[in-house]
Amino acid sequence: MSAQLVPLPSREVSLQSESGVLVRTYLDSARSRNTIRGYRSGFQQFNSWCQAARLSPLPATQETVAMYLSSEAGRLKAATLSHRLCAIAKAHKAASLPNPIKDSILISETLKGIKRVHGSSQAQKAPVLTEDLRTMLRVLPDSMQGIRDRALLLVGFAGAFRRSELVSLDVSAVAFTSEGLLITLLRSKTDQEGIGRQVAIPEGQHQETCPVRALRAWLTAAIITEGPIFRSVNRHSQPSKERLTDHSVGLIVKRYAKLIGLAHADFSGHSLRAGFVTSAARAGEPERRIMRQTGHKSIEMVLRYVRRADIFKDNSVRSLGL
Repeated sequence: MSAQLVPLPSREVSLQSESGVLVRTYLDSARSRNTIRGYRSGFQQFNSWCQAARLSPLPATQETVAMYLSSEAGRLKAATLSHRLCAIAKAHKAASLPNPIKDSILISETLKGIKRVHGSSQAQKAPVLTEDLRTMLRVLPDSMQGIRDRALLLVGFAGAFRRSELVSLDVSAVAFTSEGLLITLLRSKTDQEGIGRQVAIPEGQHQETCPVRALRAWLTAAIITEGPIFRSVNRHSQPSKERLTDHSVGLIVKRYAKLIGLAHADFSGHSLRAGFVTSAARAGEPERRIMRQTGHKSIEMVLRYVRRADIFKDNSVRSLGL
């Protein structure tokens, strides 16, 4: 049985009318594109499994979902399986069908058992620490690409931006002040309704590592006065009009990690944000100040980085005289 995940149902509104098109636009905007894409992909994987097993994916029974979890256990991480459950639930809700996952002891206990047997820890990407960043900046090419990458690495690190936030920045969102940069984020992963927040980046103490100077140099060199800030650069050192993708940020970080001798496979676009939190924690910055910069809503996520940063500093072995 073939099934397709629809982001949100809109059966009560005629899409042929002008008002219907407007309503549909708002319905589609209720979830971010990445979220919808993730749900769709997750449900398609479940759908394919059900077709191979000759079981119904929509509606699905709790027994079918539990069998699916069991068949994928060990191959997929617990976090991925949890995301698949969300996708299955959203698909049923979109189709106005009963949710087989809600209040299902069979499914919850199956997932709990999978976590106990296979573990539930998530692989963490390595952070780009302050000293790593300084070394990366020393190997930048003397080119338009190098000017862009200096700005991208420094602004991404100092702003503690998610890669999606970094590539979404437009010139109109940035203000150069006497104290540094004031960047307005109109939307982010934890702010899908677009309330927005401002991120301040003070001027750096050293010219070569100052994010303010780096960004100004990039905008000037690329003659960018409006639109996307971070763009691709062709082999003729000409910036395009199209913004970089969030995937590109990861590739850039990996490239320089490899150039300075780090295990580049351990790094990603998230490494800049993780590096800021880890470096700030090592420098003794309090959690509230770190959260002000990162925009984290929960202190628990920040504390994960803090604990990792202090794993040797606050270690009882130091008192044993070894």
